[in-house]
Parts: sequence; C-alpha cells; structure tokens
Amino acid sequence: MSRRLQGPLLGVWLGVVLTLLYLPILSVALASLANTRYMRFPHRVWTLDAYREALGAFDTIQLHITSLKIASVVVVLATIIGVAGALAFARYDWHGRRMFQNIVLLPIFFPQPVLGLALLLSFTAAGIAPTWQTAVFAHLVWVAPIVTLVISIRLYGYDVAQEEAAFDLGASRLQVFREITLPALMPGIISGALFGFLLSWSNLPLSIFTTGADTTLPEWLFSRTATNYSPLVPAVAVIATLSSALIVLAVVSFILITRRVTR
Repeated sequence: MSRRLQGPLLGVWLGVVLTLLYLPILSVALASLANTRYMRFPHRVWTLDAYREALGAFDTIQLHITSLKIASVVVVLATIIGVAGALAFARYDWHGRRMFQNIVLLPIFFPQPVLGLALLLSFTAAGIAPTWQTAVFAHLVWVAPIVTLVISIRLYGYDVAQEEAAFDLGASRLQVFREITLPALMPGIISGALFGFLLSWSNLPLSIFTTGADTTLPEWLFSRTATNYSPLVPAVAVIATLSSALIVLAVVSFILITRRVTR
C-alpha cells in the first residue's frame, strides 16, 4: 500500500472508531428530547420538558450530591493510598514486593458484583448499615489499586540519581520527597486522581450493594431504565455526563493555570 493512501485510510478508520465511541452518547441525548416513553426516531415532537423536570426536581440534585460526595472522598483517599502504594510497588526493592504487587492488582480482576456482595455480607455481619460511607469503602477497594497502578507507571521511568544527589547535598528524606519525588510523580497523581474520580462517579455494581438508602446516579438510572423509563432518564444521564466533564475540565484548567503562575 502506498504512503499516499495510508493517510486517508487512517483518517477514515479514526473517524469510524470515534463515531462508534460517541454514537451511544448521541443516541442518549436524542432520546432525552422526546415526549414519549418509547424511543422512536425521528421524534414527532421535539421538546426540552425532560430537562426542565430534571433540573427542577430535588431528587436529581440529591443524586448528584450523593455521587459527588462518594467520588470526592474516594479520589482523595485513593490518591493518598496510591502514592504510598506506588512507592512500595515500583520504587523500592524489598522482600515480599512481588507478593505485594499481586495483592494490589487482585481486586482489579475480581468481579465487581461478587465483590459488592461480599462487602455487603461483611458489613451486615459486623452490624454496619449500608450508607454512602460504606460505598466509599467499597469503591476504595476497587479504585485504589487502579490509582496505585497508574502512579506506579510514572515511577518505572524515574531516575533515582536525583534523590541520591539531594541526599548528598544534605537534604532530609522529607525534603527529598516534597521537592523531588512528589513533583516527579505529579503527572501520574493527576491522571490517577481523575481516572479514580470518573470510575467512582459512574460505578454501578459496587454501589448497588453498599449504598443502602443513599442512591447514586448510576443506581437511579439503572432502576428507572428497567422499571419506569421516561425521557427524564436520558436527560439526567446527559446532565450527569456534562457535570462530570465540567468537573474534570475545571480541575485540569486549575492545574494548567497553577503551573503557568508558578513558572
């Protein structure tokens, strides 16, 4: 195949992949503009009534607040655990490191519904009522290993000589961590935190078993789609998607602005 044809063919292939990725999101947005319970296209009547109902309902606000609380606490705790875990995972060579790596990665490959059920049974046996706090713990069991793995990737290309030079110049271990190690890990920390937030925000299998009466957005969307579907469901889904995108965009913008100011 000539090089002249490779460029256009790659462009077409990229367009097909992007279309397949975003077509489901587009179909949800189109479904939210209908005025009937049953999906048909084109709509006979195009309306924004579902968005007015979603924005005016207290339940919608409460769903977003619950999901945001869980995801925010999870991302803070998972990032702290992830930094410490990544240093043990990829930075230092110690006895038992291989076993530690296997234990850290195990929850990622464990089926989430089974993990959620196991945690629910454990909470019940301990006399703990499921709430959004128990959901935070459940999400951490699954999200923290992923954040640890993302940060660890950054450490595999880390030059240890920088720390050794700082120690030779009289820096303390805390100074080396704050001035050298942490800035080197920061791209991985930011990536892991954003990834962890989105995973917790959109998690359904663990939330079903561990939130109790504190319903999250994915739970509500799943329940209403299965039992009482209306255009309100895709409207809330679109609002949730835009909310998560705006949160991520705000965090990234803040980081970029901070970097420019500190330079």
